[in-house]
Amino acid sequence: MYYHRTGYGDEIAPKRQRLTDHASPYYGGYRVSPTYGAGPGSSFMYNPTQYSGHSSHVPPFPVVRLRGLPFDCTEADIVDFFSGLDIVDILFLHKGGRFSGEAFCVLGYPTQVDFALQRNKQNIGRRYVEVFRSKRHDYYKAIAYEVSDTQSGSPRRGSRARSHDEGKDLLEHTGILRLRGLPFSARRDDIKKFFKDFVLADDVIHITYNSSGRPSGDAFVEFASAEDSKSAMAKDKMTLGSRYVELFPATREEMDEAIAGGRPNDDVNEPVKHTGIIKMRGLPFSATKEDVTEFFNGFVLKEDSIHITFNPNGRPTGEAFVEFASVEDSEAAMEKDRKTLGSRYIELFASSQEELSEALSKGR
Repeated sequence: MYYHRTGYGDEIAPKRQRLTDHASPYYGGYRVSPTYGAGPGSSFMYNPTQYSGHSSHVPPFPVVRLRGLPFDCTEADIVDFFSGLDIVDILFLHKGGRFSGEAFCVLGYPTQVDFALQRNKQNIGRRYVEVFRSKRHDYYKAIAYEVSDTQSGSPRRGSRARSHDEGKDLLEHTGILRLRGLPFSARRDDIKKFFKDFVLADDVIHITYNSSGRPSGDAFVEFASAEDSKSAMAKDKMTLGSRYVELFPATREEMDEAIAGGRPNDDVNEPVKHTGIIKMRGLPFSATKEDVTEFFNGFVLKEDSIHITFNPNGRPTGEAFVEFASVEDSEAAMEKDRKTLGSRYIELFASSQEELSEALSKGR
């Protein structure tokens, strides 16, 4: 029943639409199509005329193929694996109705394929993952296999996909709902606001984590009664932040298993404490200190208070740390969260001197 296990094929179409809707504002050289109109079951429509810097040559479609993925691999694991790159789409592949351990990953720009290939034979969990250059045709063909059956009503997958939403109504309510598709930055207060018509205490909201302690994008909420959880299903597929959230009736056993499967990380749910340092995530690899200064226009920043981080190979990570003059300034600067720098939207997080020092020590 978990999203990250073997059920990708049944729900890949709505998941893909969520990803493309979220990514389309900065999907540089390609236009994201609102329908699957660029070939059987495809999510994107190639538009090379928008790609800057290539006047006579069509740029390659930015897709790579991954092999050897753990069978409990999630989208979050792949996003983390390709940290710093623009992830536009992730397509998990199946064989005989089971996850094959392979996936396609579409990136924001053709130049990012080379960066992705550098992750070849690096690990996700205990398994090393092979990364190959791939082609648009192979990606479209895979989508046709995974998605077109759901559109044509094939008994193999289509009947399950068509009846998926209806099936939710048939599930027994125990008072617990599972939320899927949460922003990784979501906190308990965000979930309370999402369910603003219900009174929820902190201890009935359980954000789940993977084995590395990172948010899984899922959460469980215990309502006061089965009637309340059934009423709360009215929020199914409504948005929280930039993501639409799917709701499913769940059992206590399912909730306990999900909580036990991850590493506790309750600090994420505590009120954010500002120390005067902000971490930026999602920076373009070409970003400079001057770009960061301009992003925080209105705040006085010294050049040595901006720290763009690098990996051990000396390449930008897509992250930076900024030391503000005061705690009050860093709190005020959070208004810039999810604002754009160039073509990228930037996530901001309250940070600390310890996290800053650790990040700087890892780079070159």
